Amino acid sequence: MTPRFSVWGITGIPEIAPNDDLVALIAEAITTQSATDPDLALRSGDILVVTSKIVSKAEGMQVPAAEREQAIAADTVRVVAERVHPGGTFRIVETRQGLVMAAAGIDMSNVPEGTALRLPADPDASARALCKGLRERLGVEIGIIVTDTIGRAWRIGQTDMAIGAACVQLTDDLRGENDANGRPLHVTQAVIVDEIAGAADLVKGKTTGIPVAVVRGLGRFVTPPDAPGARTLSRTGDDDMFRFGTAEAYRLGYEAAMAEMNSRKKQKQD
Repeated sequence: MTPRFSVWGITGIPEIAPNDDLVALIAEAITTQSATDPDLALRSGDILVVTSKIVSKAEGMQVPAAEREQAIAADTVRVVAERVHPGGTFRIVETRQGLVMAAAGIDMSNVPEGTALRLPADPDASARALCKGLRERLGVEIGIIVTDTIGRAWRIGQTDMAIGAACVQLTDDLRGENDANGRPLHVTQAVIVDEIAGAADLVKGKTTGIPVAVVRGLGRFVTPPDAPGARTLSRTGDDDMFRFGTAEAYRLGYEAAMAEMNSRKKQKQD
């Protein structure tokens, strides 16, 4: 059988406001869409990819644009890199959700004028709630991925990645298996949820007004509800080889060297 999967956007989802029932709105849009094309009705094994923006809107994560800097500070647990430019200060930070993102992921696109939008407080919990609600409402065993846009070190531009997941296998761990030439694989771990997030964004996009996509044909990655969430994908501690930006790493190295030199000088004096 030829490997393949398909992706399409869910149309008809309205502008989301605080306390809106996302399960009901997504289910209604799917039902309406499938009325004209029965193939678009959800099936067990489908994966729904949901932009975090509508999750944040429904969860009331809006803040006044004038308070964006305070919100960034509140959602930051560690500054990775900071640069001053004519328009202000640009920061890449580790967020309280365990993500490393510019401006703590707080965005001012696709929101009402004068508003900024924080990330969901717990994207994995949001994904679990959507998954449970849609499974019960539609009677199908699906997976959910909540996505956000992120830049990457060494690469121009942005792509979507998973910041929350429920009932989806996160990675395809090929370590210990052999490649097509029979050679053993030692480090290969495909991040399935990020690959699906990027594929889904090709039909969602940032300018189409389509915040949800369906991916069909990858049912082998749909799991029971007790699967781990996307937060477990974050590198932390000694596993993080790029914990600081170059300027920050230089400053910390300089400070450490000066502290050691002063300590040695003091020991000699004593």
